Amino acid sequence: MGKILSYFLMAGLFVALAALESLRWYIEAPINPVLFIICAAIAVTVAVWKIRDEIKKSKCLALGRDGEKAVGQFLEGLRESGAKVFHDIPGVGFNIDHVVIHSTGIYVIETKTYSKPVRGDARLIYDGETVTANGFKPERNAIIQVRAASQWLVDLVQESTGMKFPVRAAVVYPGWFIESTAKAKLSDVWALNPKALPSFILNSKVTLKAEEVQLCAYHLGRYVRSSNK
Repeated sequence: MGKILSYFLMAGLFVALAALESLRWYIEAPINPVLFIICAAIAVTVAVWKIRDEIKKSKCLALGRDGEKAVGQFLEGLRESGAKVFHDIPGVGFNIDHVVIHSTGIYVIETKTYSKPVRGDARLIYDGETVTANGFKPERNAIIQVRAASQWLVDLVQESTGMKFPVRAAVVYPGWFIESTAKAKLSDVWALNPKALPSFILNSKVTLKAEEVQLCAYHLGRYVRSSNK
């Protein structure tokens, strides 16, 4: 909002100057307002463009924040089944949105929020490598991103515990229906609506003992606390 206000003030300043010079011109004062009018027109054009850009950014931030909150709420419900849930884990030059440690495994979860189309279905197509919406592919491939985050977590847990645990990756898209191809079902990365994620985790095969869940959660928690100091 601060940037938006500054653009309003800038545009208002030049409009005021143009009005002042116009008045002086009207009463036959020697100064011509043409230059100030041109400057005011340019300033208003720039301000409108910048304000629209800031409003768009604000909407994107709000959309992402709401998406993260919704996913977090779905994952918090897994605590009742003994899951350990972590949010916003700092990596090296990046953050992992969520990590769930459950008897069925360790999960790295990234949230991607996109505005729904004005018309048509809010449907994404996942082929195991990329996610597209009406043929459009996002600039950043979330599947590659979450795979890299998963490998980082594998290495972190192995370094801190001395044991190597597999990590499952998932990308969730709040508000979207995900249509997976046959190839996608063989992929090492899930692409899901966040409402479906808890069921996928709970219904997966048990791979960790209770003491292993506690061990991994302890070391990840210690890492998060030390990183936030």
